[in-house]
Amino acid sequence: TTGGPSPVDVSGLTTGAVAVVTGAFHSCALAQSGGVKCWGLNANGQLGNGSTTQSTIPVDVTGLTSGVVSLTAGAFHACALTGNGAVKCWGWNSNGQLGNGTTTDSPVAVDVTGLSSGIVAVGAGHYHSCALDRAGGLKCWGRNSNGQLGDGTNTNRLSPVDVNGLTSGVRAIGSGYHVEHTCALTTSGGVKC
Repeated sequence: TTGGPSPVDVSGLTTGAVAVVTGAFHSCALAQSGGVKCWGLNANGQLGNGSTTQSTIPVDVTGLTSGVVSLTAGAFHACALTGNGAVKCWGWNSNGQLGNGTTTDSPVAVDVTGLSSGIVAVGAGHYHSCALDRAGGLKCWGRNSNGQLGDGTNTNRLSPVDVNGLTSGVRAIGSGYHVEHTCALTTSGGVKC
């Protein structure tokens, strides 16, 4: 837990990692093998290893030791996209950001309701998450106090909802962190937020 001005190796991850994402106080890495490891604060289960004990070294995310193709992290949660197009999330769920229809935190990865296949990208904001489907449609869930889910309301959603006007034609997504918002890159090269 000692800070410093120079980079240090992450224990056990000196080779074989293909992606890394960071939350407020935790980090996760995707291994070349498709497994996910996380480390840091774990008060809400954001390390995904079945506990709420923080770890200063990477730990395996339960049930995600293979098959993952990309990751994203919110403030105190994280989500993974599997090779078959499913989305799984874990950690803090106060606003429904895990997308499983509840507001109960989960220290293990849970399935996002209705997103068991067909997803090609996933992104997380501070307390919300979004997914891009194969048809170019955007769906979001979680906190919506600033309209960041794009469904025309300010109502939190515990499972994915379509973003108004973006049910097709989206190529990439980005989610704001502390000041919550979401943006989409369209197939025509436009940006909508």
